[in-house]
Amino acid sequence: MNEDIYGIKKWGDDILDVLENGNIGLKNPFFPQNPPVDLIKIIKSLNERGINCPVLLRVTDYLAFRINQINKSFSNAIKEIGYKGDYRGVFPVKVNQQAQVIDRIVEYGKEFDFGLEVGSKPELLIALAHDLSSKSTIICNGIKDREFINLALLSQKIGFKTILVLESPRELDLIIEISRELGILPLLGIRIKLTNKVSGNWSQSSGDRSAFGLSVEQVMNVIKKLKANDYLDCLILQHSHLGSQIPDIIEIRRATQEACRFFAEITRQGAPLKFLDLGGGLGVDYTGEQKSAINSINYSLDEYCINIVETVKYELDQSSLKHPTIITESGRACIASSSMLIFNILETTNFDGQKTEPVSNKDHPLLKNMMQIPEYLNLERVQECLNDLNYYRDEIRTLFRSGQIDLPNMAKTEETYLYVINKIKKVLSSSTEITDELQVSIDNMADIYHGNFSLFQSLPDVWAIDQLHPIAPIQRLNEYPDRRAVLNDITCDSDGMINKFVLKDGISNTLPLHNIEENEDYFLGVFYIGAYQETLGDLHNLFGDTNVVTIKLKDDGGYQLLHEQEGDTISEVLSYVEYEPKDIINRFKRIVEDAVRSRDLSLSERKELTLSFKESISGYTYFEK
Repeated sequence: MNEDIYGIKKWGDDILDVLENGNIGLKNPFFPQNPPVDLIKIIKSLNERGINCPVLLRVTDYLAFRINQINKSFSNAIKEIGYKGDYRGVFPVKVNQQAQVIDRIVEYGKEFDFGLEVGSKPELLIALAHDLSSKSTIICNGIKDREFINLALLSQKIGFKTILVLESPRELDLIIEISRELGILPLLGIRIKLTNKVSGNWSQSSGDRSAFGLSVEQVMNVIKKLKANDYLDCLILQHSHLGSQIPDIIEIRRATQEACRFFAEITRQGAPLKFLDLGGGLGVDYTGEQKSAINSINYSLDEYCINIVETVKYELDQSSLKHPTIITESGRACIASSSMLIFNILETTNFDGQKTEPVSNKDHPLLKNMMQIPEYLNLERVQECLNDLNYYRDEIRTLFRSGQIDLPNMAKTEETYLYVINKIKKVLSSSTEITDELQVSIDNMADIYHGNFSLFQSLPDVWAIDQLHPIAPIQRLNEYPDRRAVLNDITCDSDGMINKFVLKDGISNTLPLHNIEENEDYFLGVFYIGAYQETLGDLHNLFGDTNVVTIKLKDDGGYQLLHEQEGDTISEVLSYVEYEPKDIINRFKRIVEDAVRSRDLSLSERKELTLSFKESISGYTYFEK
């Protein structure tokens, strides 16, 4: 099968390819001519090392490439438009705080003076523990207490350009007080609420009703207070968060234009602003649709950069102002593509059947009617057949509940229903035009593939806000997928289901998958999960962090294992919820001893049971072979 039904060429951003053997290959974006690395070979190699699925796979080349792309696109836009200022990006630590990620962002971004944005004391400590370039900035957003401010000011003494962004008027009084105590003038920024509100899942983070930033009235009050305390010269940065995952380039232009108007007016008040921080907004095209939609964007990276630089230049030229250094906080676009979740399918629940028992004299008349449906089934009458099938089954179920049909008839009814459903699916598979009502019926007949992962731990945004991440099998892509399915995770929660999927032709309620042979290892990949998913995950059913592996693609088409992090053990997740593992073991031992004393348990059984308990408590929280 050569058809790309999963849309990999659309959303794969030229970093994924389908190999001749049907497996997904990882392409090196720096060396696209190199042979792609077979993802199945990577997973099998990891299994041989004892690193089992589910596994979060990080590819450092994809992170380095995106940092390179963003910086070079802004550099090209600055040259093309004749902008007189610079660009300096920062990575918002909240998007992915993992040490292996931040270390590499700092490493790959150093040549571009790439900085960090922090929103809490722990994140500030992370930033200050890294060897940033002398020109890079640490942007401090969020609510700040005395300890936060004290540390940020003192960090200037050792060369950090740590900018305290005012989120509220209250913070200014505290900053001035601590600044005078320490004898250190602060580097200040001011966060302004723009009136422009963007669309998308995070529209509430923009507009004048957003949670953070100052209103116009508060901005004026802050400027007055800065002047009164001789601190106006400390105000060097204006921060205006355009929004997150903005789908429409026009919205980016409008928000940038409004931010520039504030910049011009604050400069006229005497503030020596040098930096214009436009926050986040640069989106990821999760679906490959290239349109203004919640999970897509209607612009390229180059278009984004040109629109921002062109708008800033035009607006500030109109005000005869010097061009500032542009800062953006493009966390999602920087990191999303660098991580993928690989998990295996444990079992399937198929909602159709290949056989049924022949008609018997003991069969109820309604059951006999159901068994005759295939005799008049064709494409023109498929809706009629489906209606009849559902009617007969519902009537028989009613009779069973009232005691008028026995268990053998009921079991044969359900078997026949699945058999006829299979016939209906085959008839519909030959048609490209299906009514909405029939499509809903088909979706309701989809198989359930049970995956070895926790939706709540690894893909929390899918559960919480219906975020779409591309999902596809990572093997057998040269075979036609003969099943349609939804995905269930390993938790015992009905919410642990994925039923929206990215395909070549758009968004579907079911995912085409292959029939799985007995004992076959069948793996799925969930792509573009580098942003937010790792830290937002929770411990539903006490499934912990998965195994994590970081690799680098080699020039010869191979890969190098850079780092591995074992997933949480049961012992670790128990400690997260206030259980002491040793205490748990001792409690169990007491219960076992009581059973031995009452002669319910032999000494050899005691040994086996205690050993099994200890082994389990140190094991992986996910399904293990």
